[in-house]
Amino acid sequence: MLPGKEDVKISQHIVAIEQLRKVYRVGDQKIIALDNISLQIPRGEICCILGTSGSGKSTLLNMMAGLEKPTRGSILIRGHDIAKMNERQLARFRQKYIGFIFQSYNLLPTLNALENVSLPLTFRGINKTARDKQASKMLEAVGLKKYREHKPSQMSGGQQQRVGIARAFVSNPPVVFADEPTGNLDSRTSTEVMELIVEMAHRKQQTLIIVTHDPNVAGYADRIVRILDGNIERIENNPRNEVNIS
Repeated sequence: MLPGKEDVKISQHIVAIEQLRKVYRVGDQKIIALDNISLQIPRGEICCILGTSGSGKSTLLNMMAGLEKPTRGSILIRGHDIAKMNERQLARFRQKYIGFIFQSYNLLPTLNALENVSLPLTFRGINKTARDKQASKMLEAVGLKKYREHKPSQMSGGQQQRVGIARAFVSNPPVVFADEPTGNLDSRTSTEVMELIVEMAHRKQQTLIIVTHDPNVAGYADRIVRILDGNIERIENNPRNEVNIS
C-alpha cells in the first residue's frame, strides 16, 4: 500500500516542493546540487525547468521522480511525500501516477512499438487484449498506426520519440516528466515532437514538467523556472500563453 489514504484531499498544486536540498559528498568535498528550493506546480500546467549543464535541473527532476532521496525537504505529489517512500512504494506510485519521456527514448529493442507502448499497462495487471487496444489507440494518436509492428531499430529518431510519448501517456498519468525530450532530434522534428507532447498533455489536462537547456523547448511551457547553481534564479510566465484582451 502507498503511505497515507488514497482519498487524501489534493490541493490545487499537484506538485509541492518545500525547502529541498541535495548535498553530495565527494571525498572531503561537499557539493550542493540543490539549495533550499521551494516550488509549487498547479494541476494541468506545463512547467519547464530550464538551466545549463550543472545547474541542478537534472537533480531536481530526479528528486521529483523519486529516483534520488533529498538531503532535506519534502516533495509532495498528489499529497503524497515521495521522499518518505521506500523503493517498493515508489515503484507502485510511479506506475500509477507518473509518465516519463526520455532524451534517449529508452525503448526496449526486442519489443515492437505496440509492445513498448503497452508496457506500463502490463505492470498494472491489465490483460493483453485490453492493453493492446489501448496501446493501438495511442500509436494512432501519435501518427504511428502503421508502425505498430516495427521495432526501434526500424524507426527514425522522431518515430522512436513518438513511441516514447505514446508510452508515457498510455496509462493517463496525472504527471508526465519530459527529460530533454528533443535532445537527440533535429530542429524540424523537435518542433513536431514538442507540439505533440503539449497537445497530449492539454487533451486531458495532465501536468507536464519539462527539463531542458533549450530556450526553444521552454517556449512551449506555461511557466519557466530558471535554475542556476542549485537555486531558482527566477520564475517567468510565458507571454505566449497570456490572453490578450483588447
